[in-house]
Amino acid sequence: MPEKPYFLGIDSSTSSAKALLMDARGVLVSIASTALSLSTPKPLWSEQNPEDWWLAVSASIRQVIKESGVAPADIAAVGLTGQMHGLVMMDEAGYVLRPAILWNDQRTGAQCDTIRARLGKEKLIQITGNDALTGFTAPKVLWVQENEPEVYARARHILLPKDYIRYRLTGAYAMDKADGSGTILFDLKSRDWSPEVLAALNIPAAWLPPTFEGPAFTGTVTDEAAAATGLKPGTPVAAGGGDQAAQAVGVGAVEPGVVALTVGTSGVIFATTPSALIEPEGRLHAFCHAVPGMWHFMGVMLSAAGSLQWYRDTLAPGVSFDDLLKEAESVPAGSEGLQFLPYLSGERTPYPDPMARGSFVGLTLRHGRGHMTRAVLEGVAFGLKDSFRLIQNAGLGQINQVRASGGGTKGALWRQIMASVLEADLVTVNTSEGAAYGAALLAAVGAGVWKDVPSACAETIHLGAHTAPDQTQVDVYRRTYEVYRMLYPALKPAFDRMTD
Repeated sequence: MPEKPYFLGIDSSTSSAKALLMDARGVLVSIASTALSLSTPKPLWSEQNPEDWWLAVSASIRQVIKESGVAPADIAAVGLTGQMHGLVMMDEAGYVLRPAILWNDQRTGAQCDTIRARLGKEKLIQITGNDALTGFTAPKVLWVQENEPEVYARARHILLPKDYIRYRLTGAYAMDKADGSGTILFDLKSRDWSPEVLAALNIPAAWLPPTFEGPAFTGTVTDEAAAATGLKPGTPVAAGGGDQAAQAVGVGAVEPGVVALTVGTSGVIFATTPSALIEPEGRLHAFCHAVPGMWHFMGVMLSAAGSLQWYRDTLAPGVSFDDLLKEAESVPAGSEGLQFLPYLSGERTPYPDPMARGSFVGLTLRHGRGHMTRAVLEGVAFGLKDSFRLIQNAGLGQINQVRASGGGTKGALWRQIMASVLEADLVTVNTSEGAAYGAALLAAVGAGVWKDVPSACAETIHLGAHTAPDQTQVDVYRRTYEVYRMLYPALKPAFDRMTD
């Protein structure tokens, strides 16, 4: 290891490829980002070209090395993270056979039904910890099997997005256990591929790579990758974790009792569990953690800050977010009866329904733009509360703290709304790039800088702003949340008819 080592965290998300460099004390040195775009060639479809990920990652690594002035030889290890669940299918030579089908793609409803039929829903949940949902990887494999048989016949490797970056960096086919469990091809308790699930779905086990705990090294940077990125050949690459597991590491949600709340394009409630706990109906995701020997529950809403982005871009183009939120500050809690359902991309938790739709409900002549803005903020908070309640009722015990991150938590108004809706203290942390930072921490643990992941988090992650529930708002939000919970069941028949 270099005398003064640095660690690189790479986050290949849906919207950008980030490269984050930190030193051996966990201090952020430099960060670079390269934008990505996605393709929606048909309704419900969402795809990206894996080659675009590699070009963007390479550009970000070159930029972060240049801007930091750190010598490539002083970068001791690389950690990987990225968007979960996306399907990358490759042939024997490592050639990508079709665009990657992403986490927010909703085309696979029929294949989810097939998975339940072949295994039985209860057995599927007991083995994998999850019901079959359109966002997961397994139904995407079946979709290709059924709809693109010529592609399926040539397939020999299945990877997830960040593991394609690993392949381009190292030439190795490998995957971490946290991201692997998100395919729903895993046996959750044994932390590896399930022979029973693979057999039921006719997916060859040989197509799936070996899996590793988050800090474990899975290969080293090749000469070809070094030429593309500026990294030193032979630099070790850690397994890392899917973006939510790495995000949890990056904010210190690595032990029971500390919950991570992430409000990005999607919204996530993440709770570490000491064993492979399962929500009996599969309404929560139950995955392996990037922390060795740990698991986690996760509730996901598909349009969190994405709802506010859509609202601004569609109904208030050219208006700054700050100005919109200032208008909402003068509106009382509850938005005077106006409700917003944030199902703009369908929904996952607690309603695994790709046909759910976004809605404003309760509009009157009294309501103005400030009411609508606040209703969006409150609707997203209510959607997060759906997951929070499930986790509270899943046998986890005391929730001591909620650590908030993501673009949606930067504003004081939205943090206050979420604290009051969840009836929990929210704290921010000193790391604003949680997933990439978590990936870098995992690499540093693998290199031996810290003895384990909790030790790394304890030394590097510090608490920031604290937001307590406002009791006056709490009383209002308890009542309005009950109305919110009535709306999806009442509107679902109309959503289904609209889709037809």
